[in-house]
Formats: sequence, structure tokens, C-alpha cells
Amino acid sequence: MNNSLVKTNYQFPGQTNVYHGKVRDVYSIGDETLVMIATDRISAFDVILPEGIPYKGQVLNQIASKFLDATADIVPNWKTASPDPMVTVGKKCDPFKVEMVIRGYITGSAWREYKSGARTLCGLPLPEGMRENQKFDSPLITPTTKADEGHDENISKEEIIAQGLVSKEDYEQLEKYTYALFQRGTEMAAEKGLILVDTKYEFGKKDGIIYLIDEIHTPDSSRYFYSEGYKELFEKGEEQKQLSKEFVRKWLMENGFQGKSGQQVPTMTEDYCNSVSERYIELYETITGEKFIKANANDLEARIEKNIINYLTGK
Repeated sequence: MNNSLVKTNYQFPGQTNVYHGKVRDVYSIGDETLVMIATDRISAFDVILPEGIPYKGQVLNQIASKFLDATADIVPNWKTASPDPMVTVGKKCDPFKVEMVIRGYITGSAWREYKSGARTLCGLPLPEGMRENQKFDSPLITPTTKADEGHDENISKEEIIAQGLVSKEDYEQLEKYTYALFQRGTEMAAEKGLILVDTKYEFGKKDGIIYLIDEIHTPDSSRYFYSEGYKELFEKGEEQKQLSKEFVRKWLMENGFQGKSGQQVPTMTEDYCNSVSERYIELYETITGEKFIKANANDLEARIEKNIINYLTGK
């Protein structure tokens, strides 16, 4: 239907393993190196949707790459190179089995839970009388378990430590990094007229050092509102103009799909996929302040393979 990369099946020099995630395909090279390919797959409600989104992988990879570089003074990260617009190569770390979700505002799944009556989130108390998209007095860290399959589950700091998922010392360091990264991301978003609403970070360990891994501050892992108009829309109780994947989730819900058993994914037409692509490009240009340059997509698989092999073999 559209020119997008939805699957890979490479054999690279020194390859020892490959992991196909919801969106990224991760190739292990020896014991030290990972090659992460951001495909054009899109997932929602923990389901991989049937059609790819043109240029989505390039958008995600290039945003993540820029933010990894822009936060390297806060926490070391796994990235060593980006040999293709859709590829990052970096250090292979042992990932922590939790994702550090941080929220500056109550929206999305947190709002859906609050609206249904919940007054705690990951063990943290929530005040009465909150409204959708309201700013918290201070950002909340609401971690989730990192599921290999199925749904990630909310979990409290106390449960993480009690279950031995992360040591107390490491978890407290992850908290410090999470707050600092969110503060940097908030400042960088504000410079571009955006509000960083919530996001998630993943961390790993290598040789006793904690590294930031995977993506950061992309529309797949983060939610952004436009600063202009936020207050007026909030006071009227109207939807915020936002740049995130939430618009895909809302479209799915409007068409009767929330990832539940027996539900069918609505038909994703070429026009719809292209409209989603345009939203991803809009976020890229807004958050980076740069024009998005579409890479040649005539033969994505061959281009990516050539660029990765050239990097790995030093050509």
C-alpha cells in the first residue's frame, strides 16, 4: 500500500541474535554491540497495527538521536553512531526490567483511571477534583513493568524494590536521572512552543554503569501539547492540540478498537497512513526546529543493509 518498512530479516557480520519488538528490530553484534532499526511499524494498546506509516522510523530515530546527544551530560547513553536515518548503533547493556514513566499532567491512561475512580497511581496518592490535562504540582514517576509480551503493568517503587526488580540504590539513581531528563526535555520543548506532558525512559547497566537506552522524547514514548492555547482549552474543558500517538489511540477507540479480545483493527487506508505520517513529521519539525528531509525510500531494506554493513566493516 505504502512505501514503508514493516519487517527486517538481515544477517550482519558478527550477528549473534535478533529481537523483533513492537516497533524496533534489534540486532546483536557479538557481545558488545546493538544495531537498532526503527521500522515504520506502529503499535497501540500493545498491538502492532497492520499497516506501516511512511517515514515514521526515520522520524523516531532522528528525534531520539538528537535527544540522546542533548542529554549526554546528564546520564551516559548507549548510542555510538547513527549510520542510517532509521538506525542507531550502540552499547549492549543489561536492561532494567522496569520503564520509568514520568508525568507532568494527568491525561491519557492516567486520566482514564482517575475518571473511573482511582485515587492512587503506582502507590502515589492523587488529589480529589482534578480535571483532564491538569498539571501536577510536581511531576510524578509512575513506573511500569517491562513486559516481553502483552501489557506493561503499573507498579510502585516499593514493589519494584521488594520484588528485587531493581536494587534500592539503583532505583534511586534512576529516579534522579528521570527527573533531570524530564526537566531538560521540558525546557527544550518550551523553547519550541511545546509542553512535554509525559514520557518514559529505559535504562540498562554495563560494567557497573547505568546507561540511558532505547529512544527518548519521541512521539511514541512521549506526549506533547502546544503551549499556545493550553490554558484556554483547559479552562473550557476542551481537547488539547497535541503531538503524540494519542491521536492514533483515539481514532482506534472511535472505531471500536482498544486491543481487547475479539475486536478488529479498523481498516487503515493509504490516506489515513499518510495523514499519520504527516503528524509525525510535524512533531519532528516542531520539536527540533529543523526541516524534515525525507530519505530515499525507494528500496529501504537495501539502503539500510548497505549502511549498516559499511559501518560494521569500517568502510
